Amino acid sequence: MTTSTPSFNTDNVIEIFSRQPYSSSNNQRFTRLAPEYDGLEMLYSNESNPKKLFSIKILCWALQSDGEVVGLVPWLDDIVACKKIQDPLNGCWEGYYDSINDEIFYEAPVHKIIELETASEHYRDCKVSNNIAQEIPDTIGTHAVLSNDGFRSITLKEVVSWRLMTNGTIECMLIQDSLVSSTPVLPGDTCLYSGKSEEAFRYFFQHHIANKIKARDPDALEAIAMLVDS
Repeated sequence: MTTSTPSFNTDNVIEIFSRQPYSSSNNQRFTRLAPEYDGLEMLYSNESNPKKLFSIKILCWALQSDGEVVGLVPWLDDIVACKKIQDPLNGCWEGYYDSINDEIFYEAPVHKIIELETASEHYRDCKVSNNIAQEIPDTIGTHAVLSNDGFRSITLKEVVSWRLMTNGTIECMLIQDSLVSSTPVLPGDTCLYSGKSEEAFRYFFQHHIANKIKARDPDALEAIAMLVDS
């Protein structure tokens, strides 16, 4: 008598967090990062300003397990591929922008694709420690917003670096002030901890917004006040 193992179509399995088909989610796992050093930006729009485009600095480029290279940005409470951004105002990706050449484009730059593919091949068989595949510095001044009381009070912490884990997730690294033994604090320092372990973590803010809050800019403070839990 022979037996056979039933086959399953994983396209019918939904990944619990992304709500995407499991096979698609697995194929788009991040495998390698390359920081963005030339100031390239992501363009996006939202339904409340249909005739206006907004921009945000791209943090880095990521090679996915399906071979595609995508730009990544800190967005609301996560780091996401530019093409997949979503927000309460139906934010929509509109392309990448090179301000130096005043050019809008829709695919990753060739030089970043080559960099990521070459680095991925070079480090493919390297051993990793603590499930950390790679760590890159934050080059765009990202701040994490922490609050334990529904935004009645907030703490802003600079994101020092981003760690790519072997499972494809990316974690923001914050400074545990009590553990700082020397400065400046650099990627990989032992005083860093994952923002995902911080129960008070709420959002990521761009550096210019964080600086306005630190300077007690009235418009910025009004925006924060709108986030206070009723």
